[in-house]
Amino acid sequence: MKVFGISPARHLFFILCGMTLLLGDLPPVWAATTAQDKGATNMDRISTAAQNRQALMGEAGSSLARTDPELAAMRDRLVYGEIVDGGTLDQRQKVLVALVTLAAIQTLDEVKEHTEAALRRGVSPVEIREALYQCAPYIGFPRTESALRLVNEVFAAHGIALPLENQGTVTEDSRFADGLAVQKGIFGEAIDKMHAATPQGQKDIMVDFLSAFCFGDVYTRKGLDLKMRELLTFTVISALGGCEAQVKAHVQGNANVGNSKQNLIDALAMMLPYIGFPRTLNALACVNAVLQDS
Repeated sequence: MKVFGISPARHLFFILCGMTLLLGDLPPVWAATTAQDKGATNMDRISTAAQNRQALMGEAGSSLARTDPELAAMRDRLVYGEIVDGGTLDQRQKVLVALVTLAAIQTLDEVKEHTEAALRRGVSPVEIREALYQCAPYIGFPRTESALRLVNEVFAAHGIALPLENQGTVTEDSRFADGLAVQKGIFGEAIDKMHAATPQGQKDIMVDFLSAFCFGDVYTRKGLDLKMRELLTFTVISALGGCEAQVKAHVQGNANVGNSKQNLIDALAMMLPYIGFPRTLNALACVNAVLQDS
């Protein structure tokens, strides 16, 4: 159909030409403003990254910046220019999430500097140690000990006397019952159903060891509250990858103890630079599957 005897294509051409003539002086100004705003945003990210990295990691420069400055800039501007200032987690939670992520994936080169960062943020030695102890049921003792040795080196360099004060609350006689109480407090009647459905030959693992060791020996300890312990558990399991059933269980566990869906999403954002997109997106899918209406 023609408009005033002109084909639609030619009509559109004349409209565009007319707009160019009418607004001839505006596009350059608009373009300059946009470029200026974009440049300011980029400079904000760059300067914020530099300030946050120094505040967290101290004066020591990154060795990567000397050999691969482009990759170091990408990393720093993402981690310190965007992620560390955002979200619902406080700085204490963020540095502990980062630390247990590194322990889980055994990126031990980073453990010392993140321990230093935690101390700079006012996280106590006990809280740092308890965050590492929380890893043991999920990544095993050897990996936990490897990270803990490096943490203890930092403590020693700061004159922090070791061993730190005992935070245990259970006895040999109470560890199963106390652990089971914590376990049920997080997961409710699902624990009774799991126990009832567990074959006799598997009860050592699914009942005794899980309740007495994981929840009795570890979860009942002082130094970190239950919300923080459950958030760190979600972090560690998500970092491992291939543990989607357990991730989903602890998504619900986090919700049950009062951590929000956004808390979990923000923990994953904090983890992203360390574990990459595949594991992050898998864990995010678990969050969305369990907490659909949140």
